[in-house]
This record gives sequence, structure tokens and C-alpha cells, in this order.
Amino acid sequence: MDKIEYRGLVDNRAKRSASFRNCIWAFISGGAVCCIGELFFDLWSHTLSEDASRMMSSVTLIFIAQLLTGLGWFDILSKYCKGGLLVPITGFANSMAAAAIDCKSEGFVTGVGAKMFIIAGPVIVYGTLFSFIYGLIYYFCSI
Repeated sequence: MDKIEYRGLVDNRAKRSASFRNCIWAFISGGAVCCIGELFFDLWSHTLSEDASRMMSSVTLIFIAQLLTGLGWFDILSKYCKGGLLVPITGFANSMAAAAIDCKSEGFVTGVGAKMFIIAGPVIVYGTLFSFIYGLIYYFCSI
């Protein structure tokens, strides 16, 4: 069997993905997550300032995403919602919680504590570095 025959065999047996339908579901579910975040913002804004309400709505979404990950429901929902649940804040929370859960058998320090930041570590390091650089540029440009 040569490469062309093998490619034809693979193409005939491979599952076709419904890309357009997946994009629609991701759009709808991602929009739903954002709407839920806005609902939390509205709820928090009755008792807190605007800045504190924004922070608390983010914290609430992070808590819910990590709770769903811990219960094993986030992966199930992700299969149906496609990429929509991976809106940055919920996807980031899921990645941290999943890494911590996977390594809990190694102990709290070398397992959960160390492995939790495998995905988050580079984001935190480079986010902090570039925000510092941006702050320096802003400071020197405003002098």
C-alpha cells in the first residue's frame, strides 16, 4: 500500500467533524458564559463598588469552573459546548484545577502545589514581566 492508497483509506474511515456546527455551539456557549459573568457583576454591584464587583464576578466564575472541574462535569460540558467554555477565565481555572487534581497522589507540596502552576506558571511569569515593562515604558513616556 502506497501513501496515496493509505491516505484514501484514512479519509474514508475518519470521522467528519461538523466544524460549522461546532463553531456555532462554541459561540453560543461562550456568549452564555459571558452573560453569566455579567449577571454575577449585576448581583455583586448591588452591594459592592464597580471595581470590586468586577473582581468578584471574575472570582465567582473561577470558583464555579474549578468546582465543575473537581466534580468532573467541566469535561462533560466542554464536549457539548466545544471551545465556548474555554473562555479565558474559565479555561484557565479548569487547567489549574485539573493539573492539581491529577497530581494529588504525589502529595500536597510536590504534587498539588508544584503541578498546579505547570500551566499557570508561564502565564504568571510573563504576565508579570510584561506588565512591569509596560509600566516602565508608561512611566518614562509620561515624564
